[in-house]
Amino acid sequence: MHNQVAPKELYRVLCLDGGGAKGFYTLGVLREIEAMAGKPLCESFDLIFGTSTGAIIASLLALGNSVSEINALYEKHVPVIMERKSASDKSAALKALADAVFANVGFADVKTGLGVVAAKWDSERPMIFKGSASQAHGRIGSFVPGFGVSMSDAVQASCSAFPFFEKKTVTTAAGDQIELIDGGYCANNPTLYAIADATKALGMPAQQLRVVSIGVGIYPEPQRSKFSVMYWAKRYLLSVQLLQKTMEINTQSMDQLRAILFNDAPTIRISDTFAQPEMATDLFEHDLRKLNLLRQRGAESFATREADLRQFLM
Repeated sequence: MHNQVAPKELYRVLCLDGGGAKGFYTLGVLREIEAMAGKPLCESFDLIFGTSTGAIIASLLALGNSVSEINALYEKHVPVIMERKSASDKSAALKALADAVFANVGFADVKTGLGVVAAKWDSERPMIFKGSASQAHGRIGSFVPGFGVSMSDAVQASCSAFPFFEKKTVTTAAGDQIELIDGGYCANNPTLYAIADATKALGMPAQQLRVVSIGVGIYPEPQRSKFSVMYWAKRYLLSVQLLQKTMEINTQSMDQLRAILFNDAPTIRISDTFAQPEMATDLFEHDLRKLNLLRQRGAESFATREADLRQFLM
């Protein structure tokens, strides 16, 4: 294939799950990886894929941002977005943030390979925004970075966890209007898609990959207050539980498929389970103290894989 990358000894891939506010756990892991590598993660990884909250982090990393810069944005904005009550308010807050953060950059500006996963509402298929024609699996001649969609709009689409966020309509360079929802509905864990890009589009042998796949952790459900006995509140909470369960089932299914289809691609998966009652949370968490605790747990999860990660990256 004429779009294959030049052969190299190893090809390093970073994949970041969706999970809303639980992305603080991801940042805890990444903070330690960046410190170990001693350089920006866009220089440590040849390809970075992300879904939903993982798409925000992946895009910022691919543009050259440090983990500490991304963490500062999360601390300032995630609690504000997640405590909004209506889907329209959540989406408006997300749009304001994304437009501000990605105002002057796009998919053509990334410093390493990037994949942002969203899902098409009408055709029920994935739509993956990419920065390079080398990642295309077809229609290379008409390839435009990110389909000509702004990075802000692509990231918003990947994060549009309908019905808690509004669906996101984007317009491509070809003039197509496409209604999108959260990428977690098709690949909350985007590792399988990233490996497919690396092996099929880029032509890398699976054995030469070094894949780091980071989740958001698994936690007990939050305790419900007396307020939650109200009928409408019960329905809301059940909807949150259903969304979260859907994402977690998708995550585990994709990881099982990855292990079956690409068992020859060396992969480190980091997403620990926490059973302690004080760890109870969900993807709409907005208590900054709890979110900081998730970040600490992410750093601790890194420590249990540090030796293997060092072999992958150093």
